[in-house]
Amino acid sequence: MPREMGKKMKESKGSRSVQPLVHSVEDEDVKIEEENEGEEKKKKLPKLIGVGGTKHSRIERMKKLKLEKHKLKKERQRTRRKEREELGDEAPPKLEPRTLENTREEDVTVPEPEDEEIQVEEAGDEMATYFGKEKEPRVVITTSELPSSKTRAFARDLMTVVPNCRFFFRKRASVKGTIHRAMTNGYTDVLVINEDRKIPNGLLLVHLPDGPTAHFRLSNVKTTADLKRNRGTFGDHRPEVLLNRFTTRLGHRVARMLASLFHYDPEFKGRRVATFHNQRDYIFFRHHRYEFKNGKKTALYELGPRFTLKLRSLQKGTFNTQGGEYEWIHKRGEMDTSRRRFFL
Repeated sequence: MPREMGKKMKESKGSRSVQPLVHSVEDEDVKIEEENEGEEKKKKLPKLIGVGGTKHSRIERMKKLKLEKHKLKKERQRTRRKEREELGDEAPPKLEPRTLENTREEDVTVPEPEDEEIQVEEAGDEMATYFGKEKEPRVVITTSELPSSKTRAFARDLMTVVPNCRFFFRKRASVKGTIHRAMTNGYTDVLVINEDRKIPNGLLLVHLPDGPTAHFRLSNVKTTADLKRNRGTFGDHRPEVLLNRFTTRLGHRVARMLASLFHYDPEFKGRRVATFHNQRDYIFFRHHRYEFKNGKKTALYELGPRFTLKLRSLQKGTFNTQGGEYEWIHKRGEMDTSRRRFFL
């Protein structure tokens, strides 16, 4: 029986015939078309790798491309300059580059230059007595408890810039206690310098007696020692104050608070200028002394300190974290929706 079964198995295996694969003419045509399409795609693709196929070749090619663009740009500038010289007064205006400032989103709170509503509002606000020259500013400068050496140096520099000011040691006193002490002694403003990890990182400005209170984030602090300047060259003259690019109603209010720190009658003999320059809601502070040369040119000499402010909140009245009413608070997730949206 097993032998018969083996014979049957062999016969069945031998009886199997291998059927040859038959390709139609259509399949061969399709293959030829696919090969032709692949070759055409290879021809159309640009050669991204230069001679040698290395990274350095691509870098060199990009450098050449940038150099050609720069040359074309300079040529266009030369042609426009020649046109302006030939045409004179009839020349077309200069091209203005597109920046975040000139392409900012429209803000409804930007007032017109002579808006009666703004004039009436500013005539009756908390800083009206200063701008009416009814009361001279007296400023208190203080720090957090146990300040670091850099914070103390920054406070000393502020005392050289802000006239008619005095430094208060906190001595474990609260901010409200310091404000009450300054108010009873007849001061008009309080500056509190906060720090974190021995670095100044916050500035609280309280206008007395009725507010408002502004809280700023403080960054990029450079003291007079960091700038390698001599404090003895400052002099005691009251500086001039420049406030740039505060266009909105909120910006006007903040600018008036900053201006009320300085005396309304500057002494031009000292040739000192304190500048608050607002750019993209960052307030850059610089302190310079200018000199006239030959009656035509002027030279600027930076005295220090140098720092940057960013408004976090504006509160009505004096400092009150629990029951205070806020005029404006910067909410990062809700308000920072566009790079071209500014509030000052």
